[in-house]
This record gives sequence, structure tokens and C-alpha cells, in this order.
Amino acid sequence: MTPGEPGVARWVVAWTFLLSLAGLGVSTYLTITHFDPQSMLCSTTGAFNCAAVTTSPQSYVFGVPVAILGLAHFVVMTALTSPWAWRSRYRAVHVARFVLAIAAMAFVLWLVSAELLIIDHICEWCTSVHVITFAIFAVMTRVGPNPLGRSRSTAQQ
Repeated sequence: MTPGEPGVARWVVAWTFLLSLAGLGVSTYLTITHFDPQSMLCSTTGAFNCAAVTTSPQSYVFGVPVAILGLAHFVVMTALTSPWAWRSRYRAVHVARFVLAIAAMAFVLWLVSAELLIIDHICEWCTSVHVITFAIFAVMTRVGPNPLGRSRSTAQQ
């Protein structure tokens, strides 16, 4: 099977696209609240404290707010998980989607570690992005070899 041919289940296309749209929505909200923290709707007491997380030093990577990185990620991921991208004949599109899912999951693991071990607070909105990212990653690893132009039997050899 080559990229662009049928072989990826419809549920994969639908779920990855819907999850990406959900991630885009939450990331947009987090980006807005990064610049206007008063508009954030979440807990500020106990272990759940979005403000503590989104204003911490760990909310920046190389001077760029993590919220903007998340927004950029989901803009690209939404394009890569669109039904049109899934039908692409260009292998690079399928590889980029798979690599982006892996890179995003690695970044989420770092962010969760920072929330639990350094910041000592959890943001509910950030957690929803983490869950969405994990769900996309899980689907992508389940179907990864097919859109990359490899069959499951070839991938297991």
C-alpha cells in the first residue's frame, strides 16, 4: 500500500481530525488566557491552579510561551489530519503527521513532569490538551505503518 491509497479506516481520519480541532480550540483558549490571565476559567486552589502553571517559568520554552507552541502544533496537526491530507499521495505528509504526533507526545511528557515535579500544580485546560495529544498519538501509533507506505507484516519483520 502506498500513501494516498485507501487503507486507513474512516474512524482514524474522523477521530484524528476531530481531536486536532478540539486541540486547536483549547490551545486557542490557552493562548488567549496567556495574554489575559484574568479571563481564565479554572480552579486556583489546591493542586489545580491554572494560573500557577501558565505563568510559571516552565510556561516558556526559549522565550516562547508554551501556549503559542501548542497553538502552532494544532494548526499544523489539524492540516495534517484533515481528510484531504490523509488522501495525499506525498509520503512526506504522512511522515510529518506521524513525527509530529511523536514529538508532541514527548513534549507533553516533559510538560506533565514539570507540572507535577517543579510547579507542583496542575492546569485542567493543559491536561485536556495533554489527553488530546495522547489520543492522537495512540491512534497514530495504531495505524502508523499503513499511511507510511508499509504494511503491518512488513513493519513487524
